[in-house]
Amino acid sequence: MKTELNYKMLALSSAVGIILWFIPVPEGLKENAWHLFGIFVFVIMGIITKAAPMGTMAMLGIALSAFSTVLAPEDSVNPAKDSIVNALSGFGNSIIWLIGMAFFIARGFIKTGLGARIAYFFVQKFGRSTLGLAYGLNLADLLLAPAVPSNTARSGGIIYPIMKSVAMSLGSDAAKPETNKKAGTFLTLSTYNANLITSTMFLTGTASNPMAQKFAADLGISISWGSWAVAALVPGLLCLMVMPYVLYKVSPPDLKNTGDAPELARQKLREMGKMKPEEWIMIVAFLILLFLWIFGETVHIDATTTALLGLCFLLLTRVLTWEDVKSEKGAWDTVVWFSSLVMMASFLAKLGFIPWLSENIKDSISGMSWYYAFPIIILIYYYLHYMFASATAHVAALYYAMLSVGVAVGVPPDMLALFLGFCGGIFGTLTHYGHGPAPILYGSGYVTVNQWWKDGFLLSMVYLFIFFIIGGAWWKVLGLW
Repeated sequence: MKTELNYKMLALSSAVGIILWFIPVPEGLKENAWHLFGIFVFVIMGIITKAAPMGTMAMLGIALSAFSTVLAPEDSVNPAKDSIVNALSGFGNSIIWLIGMAFFIARGFIKTGLGARIAYFFVQKFGRSTLGLAYGLNLADLLLAPAVPSNTARSGGIIYPIMKSVAMSLGSDAAKPETNKKAGTFLTLSTYNANLITSTMFLTGTASNPMAQKFAADLGISISWGSWAVAALVPGLLCLMVMPYVLYKVSPPDLKNTGDAPELARQKLREMGKMKPEEWIMIVAFLILLFLWIFGETVHIDATTTALLGLCFLLLTRVLTWEDVKSEKGAWDTVVWFSSLVMMASFLAKLGFIPWLSENIKDSISGMSWYYAFPIIILIYYYLHYMFASATAHVAALYYAMLSVGVAVGVPPDMLALFLGFCGGIFGTLTHYGHGPAPILYGSGYVTVNQWWKDGFLLSMVYLFIFFIIGGAWWKVLGLW
């Protein structure tokens, strides 16, 4: 019988957590902070090694945190009660529900067919060459990114199926590896990397971004939807323009002209017919959401309230039904594991572990100018992603600590918080397991592991160069440093 559990990896993760629990508590730390760290490492290792589904590991983390009473205050008269209340506190975080509701809204793009219509429109307009086809698909992803926060759903559910059908129409069939380089390899790598860039550009572009926003807020650094988008605008658009051309040079498609691709898109659009009423309603909802996400704070409407209003609008107009909401497994799954990771990371800070860790790292780079410390922090944070199969696990494990260290040595906090947040998308280029959409696109069979890693490392240097140099200049204009 098949199981989702890898008992060997689960045992390994448990062993590491138990060892951490029982070794002497480091000087300067409270016992419950160290014990919570042991539970946190167990959960993160389980996620990285795929010992169990992320939701399973998250529930184990919540249960162990509650059972061990590590979250109970020292003066608690009822540790068991206080511990379970704190263990479940993540579910009361508004950022978590922003992501959950945005998943529901994203379902509207898929259900109405509006997402596919947008993608086919760009293929029709730009698809006369393989390079133009890549830019067309990438523009469609850019347009969808602000309101489709699951980059896995955006790429796997909307863009990838269209990309694959176009690639096959051009003679690239993954079942025949000798045809991959006609167009499939290039389009797969371009589609994946475009998804990472658009995930970086918007706070709602991928699930780990609001987690970074929450951790930054815990350090007193305020990041709004608008400030994130404005800071990412110039380097993000430049990456989106440069990336397909770089791939076109280092992994060129054998087929330069696409022939019938625009006609294929026109045929699909004809089959879809005229815009349906629910598609127009979806456009209205999208514009309302975008407007309030950008300007809502001026009238005291935050991002989560905006998402709630958008969801209610779609429910009342019957674009979505309550059955759609109940059946959106990805949203409920995200709410569960997101709540667990945010809860543990937040209490690691409250109990003193993150300040203790930050102080020790700070001591190792003390005396260093922030001009030197800044790139070191970013590069370490970015390339440690080779160890992670989840952007969320990476952000949960390292974002708060690296941000704390940078702030402590004098790096301008707003710039560092945003740059570390932006890394949460673009570091996914490194591996074929580095982000949610990666297994889907790698699973298409168009790209070998060697080529994925080789091109991914090259693109990582391109992205970091653009964000450091062009982004740095842009952030200077914005007054971030």
